[in-house]
Amino acid sequence: MKIVVAPQALKGSMDAAEVGAAIATGVRAVFPDADIAVVPVADGGEGTVRALVAATGGEPRRTRVDGPLGEPVEAEWGIIDTGGGRGRTRPAHDAGAADDVPDAQARTAVIEMAAASGLPLVPSSRRDPRITSTRGTGELLRAALDAGCRAVILGIGGSATNDGGAGMAQALGARLLDHAGNELPPGGAALARLARIDVSGLDARLRATDVRVACDVTNPLCGPTGASAVYGPQKGATPEMVRALDAALAHYADVLHRDLGADVRDVPGAGAAGGLGAGLLAFAGAKLVPGAALVLDALNFAETMRGADLAITAEGRLDAQTAYGKAPGAVAAAARAVGARAIVLAGAVAMDEAALAQLGFAAAIPLPDGPLTLDESMARAAELVTAAAERALRLVKLGRELRR
Repeated sequence: MKIVVAPQALKGSMDAAEVGAAIATGVRAVFPDADIAVVPVADGGEGTVRALVAATGGEPRRTRVDGPLGEPVEAEWGIIDTGGGRGRTRPAHDAGAADDVPDAQARTAVIEMAAASGLPLVPSSRRDPRITSTRGTGELLRAALDAGCRAVILGIGGSATNDGGAGMAQALGARLLDHAGNELPPGGAALARLARIDVSGLDARLRATDVRVACDVTNPLCGPTGASAVYGPQKGATPEMVRALDAALAHYADVLHRDLGADVRDVPGAGAAGGLGAGLLAFAGAKLVPGAALVLDALNFAETMRGADLAITAEGRLDAQTAYGKAPGAVAAAARAVGARAIVLAGAVAMDEAALAQLGFAAAIPLPDGPLTLDESMARAAELVTAAAERALRLVKLGRELRR
């Protein structure tokens, strides 16, 4: 019997690799001779770097970069081997570049923008999206280029910023200038004074780099469903700030279109991470891809599932959001594609059986084994995961015996 164990992290208690090991222990208690493949997964958000590095035996890295407010932070990222073979992309302003640049290499950088430009890095009393910057994310991209990576997987959830990726672009050599020819200071508010973008100094290595962005939102850059209106308030923006930031991003979009030929204003996902999606499209020729699908593709998960009888995944809470590109649903879809069944273990199950079946799950197993507080559940996480996996597999074993 082949069983693929593909959980994501249980936030605040266990990373994906630890969850996978705990599940495998429960599986072996029931099927000691099973062929078990443990593949930690993620959906592009928190934990993506660790999941991909752990699953591929990759190389963890740490780089000192500018945080959202310019103060230095140690940002974690990683390098993995994905086997190469992906065609490169080209920045929108570089349509005339030569076509003899080789395909993206197997050496792939995995980056979470939140590690450099994330909201948790800014104390609540100092949150102000008018001045926070994505410069540190650009510095991580530059570190990846310096390390020889010509493919990048970039998760952009959890940002503290609303600068349209301007700081990221500046870190990579672009110049954003006002009418006096001065470089714009950090932050989204300064974009209202943008007069010209000069990309003559933009890192040329981007032309040969395949940048794929894990993006699970479809917000455009501007307007009532744009970056400022939807996400600005959670980053500290007042209604007045939201209006000013939205106008600044609209002006930025106009200048991107005029100077770079990049029409990003209404692209679904351009408003992700305070408009970083738009900046990555314009300056790095990036592709915006659903997060879980991107991660599973990088892990060659479809090949791992070949010949499998069962997939077991896990997450903290199963609810309506699970259906929107989250890792457990993607695991279930991969299982269904090869005729395997899928089981999900969850700290809380807020979906009915019909919704679970529609996602492809044969069963959902709650982790708590009785009335527990959240703190108690988190403290006992490894024990609960192993016990839930063992309960699930005993039911699988019973089913196999009844069919005989």
